[in-house]
Amino acid sequence: MLLNKHLNSYGWEILVDFTPREVQIASQRENIMRKLLTAAIFAISAAQASAMCVGSGALTSCTDTQGNSYTVNRFGNTTITNGHNAGTGSSWSQTDMSVGNSVYTNGNTNGNSWNMQRHHHGSGLSTYSGTDSRGDSFMGTCTQFGCN
Repeated sequence: MLLNKHLNSYGWEILVDFTPREVQIASQRENIMRKLLTAAIFAISAAQASAMCVGSGALTSCTDTQGNSYTVNRFGNTTITNGHNAGTGSSWSQTDMSVGNSVYTNGNTNGNSWNMQRHHHGSGLSTYSGTDSRGDSFMGTCTQFGCN
């Protein structure tokens, strides 16, 4: 087993135990998810040159130059994102719900569920916790200087 610093889909580092093969697979999946989420965040932006998007602020559908696709559906305090990786055939989804200073996220990658709660405490301090797609718990704290 290898203790690895792992970036989740929000770019926060968490420590996770992986075998070397699992590190490579997790790294590939997280890299794909990070790219898709980054594209989803900027889907409405005119600066987003790598994806062709159609829709409005409430519903946007995009396809990038590699054939990956995703939709972002926003209503009230909830955002639902669904994506498909053309290269691997994998799919993922996540639902984010904002309540006050907290964001609750539930996701699914190829049938494996995960969740995370983020709480913003002000002055650049936030905490997060959840369960990854393997069923392992994680938690941490972020400041303006980074996350642990």
